[in-house]
Amino acid sequence: MIVALLQPTPVAASPIEIAIGALLGLALSTGFLLSLFIGFLVVVGFTKFRRKHDSLVVRDLSDRIDGEFDFLPPDAPRGPADQLQTPELLEQAKN
Repeated sequence: MIVALLQPTPVAASPIEIAIGALLGLALSTGFLLSLFIGFLVVVGFTKFRRKHDSLVVRDLSDRIDGEFDFLPPDAPRGPADQLQTPELLEQAKN
């Protein structure tokens, strides 16, 4: 009984204090999650800055090719690109 008398009586929190506490908790948890995600993305982003020929993983075409790219000349044949100008269709259009 004496212990119960020495403890302070709980005071009901006002709605304003509850709203402030909820907003503060939401802001802190949002900040924590944002820092966690951004930190993870930064760490994963730094793994891209490695030397190119040290691993078997090919990220893009420049990892595979040594030196410069060989471009085709403008008049190089590129296959049947114009499908509307095939000999069959031209013959059919003449008839």
